[in-house]
Amino acid sequence: MAEVSTIKQDIARQLDHLPPEAQRQVLDFVQALAKSFPKGVPGKQLLRFSGILEAEDIKAMTQAIEEGCERVDMNEW
Repeated sequence: MAEVSTIKQDIARQLDHLPPEAQRQVLDFVQALAKSFPKGVPGKQLLRFSGILEAEDIKAMTQAIEEGCERVDMNEW
């Protein structure tokens, strides 16, 4: 974890040498970069749910999705 702290400190030191407009560009870049990483949990944490659904339930869910999704009812509105 010390390496991450050092990286943050190095970035902060470098930012001190930049004019405000360049600092804004760095901030914009960091924000865009942060948004590019998906949020969620690692798949490893989801393994405990593996196999909890019965085959019959999966079939019913699949059928409901196929019948009810991606269809447009033009008279709905």
